[in-house]
Amino acid sequence: MSDDCLFCKIAAGKLPAKIVHQDDDVVAFVDIAPQAPTHLLLIPRRHVARTLDLTAEDGPILGRIVEVANRIARERGLEDGFRLVINNGPGAGQTVYHLHVHLLGGRALRWPPG
Repeated sequence: MSDDCLFCKIAAGKLPAKIVHQDDDVVAFVDIAPQAPTHLLLIPRRHVARTLDLTAEDGPILGRIVEVANRIARERGLEDGFRLVINNGPGAGQTVYHLHVHLLGGRALRWPPG
C-alpha cells in the first residue's frame, strides 16, 4: 500500500467508496464521475502505479481483474456489450496513479473513443 494513494486508501477501507466487489486481490467500486450508466473501477489491492510498471509476474492479477469484471458485467446484464479501459499516463487521461480498469456499459459506446 502506498500511503499517499487514493485507491490504496479505498482498498484499505480508509476512504469511503461504493464497493461492489472485494476479495484478497481485487476491489471494484463505482466511479465518482461516471461516463456510462455502469462505470466501475477495478483495482489490484497491491499498489502498481501504471501498466508500464507491470511484469510477467503480474499476469495472474490482470486475469483476476478481467474475471471479476466479466462476472459483474453478467450480473448487470451487460452481455450485449461493455468496455474495459486502462489509461496509462497523463496523455491517456490517467489521473490516479494506481492501476485501474474502467468497466463501462449500459449505453452505446462509440468508436474511436476519446
